[in-house]
Amino acid sequence: MNDNYNSDVGDKLGRIAETIISDYSNGRDIDRYNSFTQPDKDVIVRVIGQLQNIIFPGYFKNRSYKVYTVRNNITMQLEDVLYNLIRQISIVLRYTGGCDIPESETEKCAERVALQFLGRIPHIREYIETDVEATYDGDPAAFNKDEIIYSYPGLYAIMVYRLAHEMFLLGVPLIPRIMTEHAHSVTGIDIHPGATIGKYFFIDNGTGIVVGETTQIGDNVKIYQGVTLGALSTRGGQTLHGKKRHPTIEDNVTIYSGASVLGGETVIGHDAVIGGNAFITSSIQPNARVSIKNQEFTVKYGKAHTVEVTGIDDDDSWFYVI
Repeated sequence: MNDNYNSDVGDKLGRIAETIISDYSNGRDIDRYNSFTQPDKDVIVRVIGQLQNIIFPGYFKNRSYKVYTVRNNITMQLEDVLYNLIRQISIVLRYTGGCDIPESETEKCAERVALQFLGRIPHIREYIETDVEATYDGDPAAFNKDEIIYSYPGLYAIMVYRLAHEMFLLGVPLIPRIMTEHAHSVTGIDIHPGATIGKYFFIDNGTGIVVGETTQIGDNVKIYQGVTLGALSTRGGQTLHGKKRHPTIEDNVTIYSGASVLGGETVIGHDAVIGGNAFITSSIQPNARVSIKNQEFTVKYGKAHTVEVTGIDDDDSWFYVI
């Protein structure tokens, strides 16, 4: 009976497989089937891990390397990263027509781009050092910088963004977005690799943060969970490609949780503070403090008494009227 059952199931699966294979021939965008001409996401994620080892040499290590000097360790890791990057960049350049060269020259172009990217690692590390410093200075819950480097999702998302951004600037398609979307999937923080972000960037908590492609962020900016730096409207679709759609955040700005700052012409002036849940679609002058007037609400504890919470006073402390 089991043999007959297995045979019947096998026949049904065979027919289903033939139906699916037939469905692949409809000429749709999702029908393309050639894994050897598509980038390998698993390899790209592995490269992120290798680059993390190089950026934080005293924190993250590849235990498979049996070496005795820093030079040997870094050299071996760079060789692995270079090999994988050349293969992946060659693929995305080939099917997007990158470099404006014959296909036979694509690998040479990919090698040149990969080497340029690796040459920017000291610059990337310079910025990441300031991000660690900003996170430690800005978060009283941080026990030390080791805790930040090992465990803070905000710093991880920023690190991946900074790597992806340099690759984005070199004109590499698709791979930078795969990198930042990987960070998005593990941290809940969505930073487009095309965004421009200055030094001492601090993400506190971070879940739900969105930073759009044409966002410009200055130095010493702090943003909290749920903040959106987005486009005012995307109804134009691809006609908006390449246009400034996202806001500019100047130096020393703090944006609290749940705030949305939208639009390519919107500028948040330096040293401004944007309160939680604010919805902003026009520019804010420097040094401004923006807050949403709190709705009055009543909390009842039986018939004995009523507590009304009416708002926030001038020094930002809650007060209660009984």
